Amino acid sequence: MSNRQPIGVFDSGIGGLTVLKELLSRLPHESFVYFGDTARVPYGTKSADAVKRFTRESVRLLLDRGVKMVVIACNTASSEVLPAFESEFTVPIVGVIEPGVRAAVAATKRRRIGVIGTPGTIRSGAYQSKIMAKLPDAVVIPQACPLFVPLVEEGWTDNAVVEMTVKAYLGSLKQSGIDTLVLGCTHYPLLKKSIRKFLGSAVNLVDSAEETAGEVAVALRKRASGRKTGKGIHSFFVTDAPERFVKVGRRFLGENVESAVRIER
Repeated sequence: MSNRQPIGVFDSGIGGLTVLKELLSRLPHESFVYFGDTARVPYGTKSADAVKRFTRESVRLLLDRGVKMVVIACNTASSEVLPAFESEFTVPIVGVIEPGVRAAVAATKRRRIGVIGTPGTIRSGAYQSKIMAKLPDAVVIPQACPLFVPLVEEGWTDNAVVEMTVKAYLGSLKQSGIDTLVLGCTHYPLLKKSIRKFLGSAVNLVDSAEETAGEVAVALRKRASGRKTGKGIHSFFVTDAPERFVKVGRRFLGENVESAVRIER
């Protein structure tokens, strides 16, 4: 593993850019290769077998581009393929589930934790089972929020439609008395303001993107494979609609998303 090799970041689409944003902030000297499987998004409604196959193909694509580490910046993919992939591939692979779980366990005081995500992530039970493994007496309440992703990609993050949708999905969680909520989808950090407004300041919001960036930094430090100088070079690859990826991606990363290359699958 060379320090100059890039870090690969994979997501089923665009939401993983929230993870990349945190990585760029935490690791400004690193180069990144981002791959979004935009032709097959969303993964949240796919079968577990399909998600595993798509993710395996995507990890191999990143490895072909010489990455030294892969970040699976997709909650659905992380919930379906880890830890199996950690032993299948030779480079370190970091998902977004474990960092979020650790942060939620550390944040909760009353051990009442809500988890929101895509139908696939909630169906997998990954967050629920991992939280319960660390806090057996915790009450974990899951809630699928499938409309959150299209709202974010439409650029609607703080308007009346968003407020009504947040209320519809999170009303029962609010009544349940949770003190911590895991944002179990990489799109959801863009809805923090609306979620916070509805739930109030007493509920801790756990952003897996922030926690994952911290875990990647630790992994690089342990392997002495991080870059400490220079400016990183970043490239973006998608399987469909690169123009839309750039347009929507700039809502996540600003001008850092200059262009994207379409890859035939």
